[in-house]
Amino acid sequence: MNLASFPIESYGLTLMWVIPLLTSLITFAVPARNHKRIKIISAVGAGLNFALIIGLTVRFVQVAGLAQINTPELFSGQSAHLFFAMNVPWFSTLNINYNIGVDALSMLMSLLTGLIIFAGVFASWEIENQAKEFFTLLNILVSGVFGVFISYDIFSFFLFYEVAVLPMYLLIAVWGTGRKEYSAMKLTLMLVGGSALIMAGILALYFESGLSTFDLNALAAHPFAASFQNWVFPVMFVGFAILGAMFPFHTWSPDGHAAAPTAVSMLHAGVLMKLGGYGCLRVAMYALPEGAKLWMPYFMVLIIYNVAFGAFIAVRQKDLKYITAYSSVSHLGLVLLGLGVLTYTGLKGSALQMISHGLLTALFFCLIGMIYGRTKTRNIDEMGGLLKVMPFLGVAFMIAGFAGLGLPGLSGFVAEVTIFLGAFQNDSIIMRISTVLAILSITATAVYVIRSANRMLSGPIQIPAHAQLTDANWIERIPVILLLIGLFGMGLMPRWISNILDTSLNPIFNNLMR
Repeated sequence: MNLASFPIESYGLTLMWVIPLLTSLITFAVPARNHKRIKIISAVGAGLNFALIIGLTVRFVQVAGLAQINTPELFSGQSAHLFFAMNVPWFSTLNINYNIGVDALSMLMSLLTGLIIFAGVFASWEIENQAKEFFTLLNILVSGVFGVFISYDIFSFFLFYEVAVLPMYLLIAVWGTGRKEYSAMKLTLMLVGGSALIMAGILALYFESGLSTFDLNALAAHPFAASFQNWVFPVMFVGFAILGAMFPFHTWSPDGHAAAPTAVSMLHAGVLMKLGGYGCLRVAMYALPEGAKLWMPYFMVLIIYNVAFGAFIAVRQKDLKYITAYSSVSHLGLVLLGLGVLTYTGLKGSALQMISHGLLTALFFCLIGMIYGRTKTRNIDEMGGLLKVMPFLGVAFMIAGFAGLGLPGLSGFVAEVTIFLGAFQNDSIIMRISTVLAILSITATAVYVIRSANRMLSGPIQIPAHAQLTDANWIERIPVILLLIGLFGMGLMPRWISNILDTSLNPIFNNLMR
């Protein structure tokens, strides 16, 4: 095997998960008392990786754009076309390969991850308790997330998936707040249960195909019997949807968010939960299209609980983290709604919502962490008048709220409108009713966003000590500004993202319609 035959960019993809892993090893070698050096190493590692991903994204847009113009047939079939691909034998006995590459969706999700972890390091700058162990585990988790997005061997995909999920237990149980041990255990047990279902589905695909391969494109091209797809699809879909907080498996999410430290909440809500929707689309729906067409109308009944009831439950909350957590359950329901309607526009809206929601929730949890660090409370009834003493954080919170409402000019509007348009393209009465209920839930979103912002930021200062609070310093402003740029950039210039997503979604949709 000639490793020099692979494009140079494929080594860049490998570095995406290797850099966080090396950063974790270097961090672990630093004496525990040297907190500042540990944070600087983590920031440099995250910054280098983010710069690498930006470069790869720019290169991808160039290469994919030329390919789309010169060879449009690459994207008109039923198999995903991978850029910067590398396929190297890893465990030859079972034909498990290090099979990596990217299309538009995986490249954009990698870019989102790079941005959020870079912002998350700065948002965690005040951590002093066991800082070495915290940043070591955080970087291991990030390494797994990057591995998921670039893997097209589903066994390797699963290994990286587990690396991304399992460190969450310690990150919440050790550095969390409130009922952190209970929340960490609940999260872990639910996600391990989902992983067991995913593993069962992967092994079923491997043995049923008779191809002796875990290559996702090869398995998606295989004509599995409808009877096989009809039982394997719900197993895999539910396994991934548990991480996507689908009703009734969503209860781990609010508790986990509320207990997690700031950077973990940002990464958890901003990226990790998207692995659920990503896996549903990339693996379950792509490899088992007949099963998707049979089961999605039934899953819509559960999905609408996410969208509508998540928003209504958020209205009743007073804890900022619980408000944002239930808001996430509702907005992640929109991701599943876009998938469930089985239209091309719906799939595109779902992909856009993954990116938009990642930016939005990362910003929300970043701001909540900074506000809590100053006020020592997350109860909105104990706040008031904070805009007078924290204008930067207050304005950023209002912008995040407007994005959650779907205000034009921000990323939420682009994603939600695309999902709703795609949903109405499906003429099923179940889909139409579900879509109307989802749209009506926006009213509840307006209630909890406006109520929270009003009680926190306006009026007189409720607690005299809050009059002495300070606004965000420049280290804290870095993650906020970066995430705001993402929200406005996607909202004001959505065309380039929408266009390149066609190269990812066409093969998946064509496979669904075959």
